[in-house]
Amino acid sequence: MAERSTPKGALKRRDVILGLGAGVALPACGGSGQGGPSVHTGGKRVRWRLASSFPNSLDAMYGSAEVLCELVEAMSGGRFKITPSQAGEIVPGDQVLDAVQKGTTPMGQTASYYYTGKAPVLAFETCVPFGLSARQQSAWLEEGGGNELFAPIFADFNVVALPAGNTGAQMGGWFRREVNGLGDLAGLKMRIPGLGSKVMNQLGVSVKSLPGGEIYQALERGNIDATEWVGPYDDMKLGFHEVCENYYFPGWWEPGPHLAFYINKDEWDKLTDEYRAMLRAASRRAAQVMQTRYDALNPAALVELKSKGIKVRPFSKDLMDGAKDASQQLLSDEASGDGTYAKVLEAWRKFQSASDAWFGTAEFEYAKYRHG
Repeated sequence: MAERSTPKGALKRRDVILGLGAGVALPACGGSGQGGPSVHTGGKRVRWRLASSFPNSLDAMYGSAEVLCELVEAMSGGRFKITPSQAGEIVPGDQVLDAVQKGTTPMGQTASYYYTGKAPVLAFETCVPFGLSARQQSAWLEEGGGNELFAPIFADFNVVALPAGNTGAQMGGWFRREVNGLGDLAGLKMRIPGLGSKVMNQLGVSVKSLPGGEIYQALERGNIDATEWVGPYDDMKLGFHEVCENYYFPGWWEPGPHLAFYINKDEWDKLTDEYRAMLRAASRRAAQVMQTRYDALNPAALVELKSKGIKVRPFSKDLMDGAKDASQQLLSDEASGDGTYAKVLEAWRKFQSASDAWFGTAEFEYAKYRHG
């Protein structure tokens, strides 16, 4: 996994801290009133470690954790310090929920759909196939009742969840050979997580779950025929274009994946109201940074991939139709035997219907005119 220096357009962490005033209401912590972050000057010292599910080479995704940690330290005057750790340093990337739940580490950064084996309903906190866009997902969680639905679910895991960011609509991934239609999926071996993996399995794909650091080698050795990750900026960092030339879109299984900061509830309850307010404010700013960073960096990365001869292709309509039908059936099947899942699905579908009616008006017509 090759490291790459951050392009000039990328936000620097110091700039993020200095620019806190844009779009985030900070807790009133006794600052000077002259602008910038208010600084906490009293209270006990707190030292936490944060376990991320992601490698630090992914500076947009892992960078969200770094932003949060630096903001909390700045706002608290150094009294509340959180040290981020990349995947594997404390626990493997797919074990962050377990580590936070047990108190192995007080905090983590992860994606809830990694843990659908523990509770299938967790997929909705991240995203589901043919679901909400990034803006819609944030609106549902923050203002549409989603967080209220998930609070007791997370409480069962002894966890409090805060927003960590969103990548925006993802790409459909890298394929060693062309996929011209639904029938070409049969027999493929693909790395794909979450509900998307179950849908792909129904469409004839042999699915595998691999952490980011193992995907390149699996592709290179032919252990898998295809993979999805995020989008041009991150995918190029991981070198997938070196072993695959077919890059498909869209990632219908991840139209707006929301990531989360998990906090051990026992540790959360020990914090002062002031420290909890700092975490809430810092998490929302960190989430904003992740989304804007991807939106700023993906365009140039896509141009660069095309310049390398990568074939950027849309999925065929019959593949999209088949995947959508399978996805809708999967959601209904999951709800049939799980009351909590059914409750969340009903609320989610109601929100999606109303939101789509609005986004399908002004937003859609403008996008169609601009990009059609």
